[in-house]
Amino acid sequence: MPAMTSPTVSRDALWCVEAPAVTDRLRPILTGAGSLTERLIALGAPFSVRVLDQGRDTVAADETALLGVAPGSAVLARHVALLLDDTPVVVARSVTPWLDPVWTPVLERGSRSLGFTLFGELNEELIREPLHYATLDAAHPLFALTRRHDATSAERYIARRSRFVLAGSALIVCEVFLPALAHYLP
Repeated sequence: MPAMTSPTVSRDALWCVEAPAVTDRLRPILTGAGSLTERLIALGAPFSVRVLDQGRDTVAADETALLGVAPGSAVLARHVALLLDDTPVVVARSVTPWLDPVWTPVLERGSRSLGFTLFGELNEELIREPLHYATLDAAHPLFALTRRHDATSAERYIARRSRFVLAGSALIVCEVFLPALAHYLP
């Protein structure tokens, strides 16, 4: 029998619909429903995207249900760092089933921000499911990638993710917030 979940918990126990306790300065960036890219640009520092890795990967355990794939399945993953003043402030993972005909061309974008496409070009056709939040530690697969781009070597990171659906195909975007972002918040 499948485990029952409360209404505030997503399909696995790590991800919750309620944002964790954060500073008043970070809350609007973390919980805003629109484009994270646009909110980062609005902070006034030069914004850029650095592609860390893109290609075939293995689905993470907490992604299988959202993508509708079996554990161990191949996925197309795009890992990027979002930078302000050339400083990483967010590490993101975008993932879709391997060779998905809807999302593969969207993810093959080099250093262009995915946010501009999701909230601009595709906005009319796109379904975005609610944001879910987690505090990631060393047990989560994204922790090691995030830590490599964090000068503070934090023990935990606040993250959010959402599932996007376009033409019946799913894409998960997970954004992990680095402590360096605090230096740019008003």
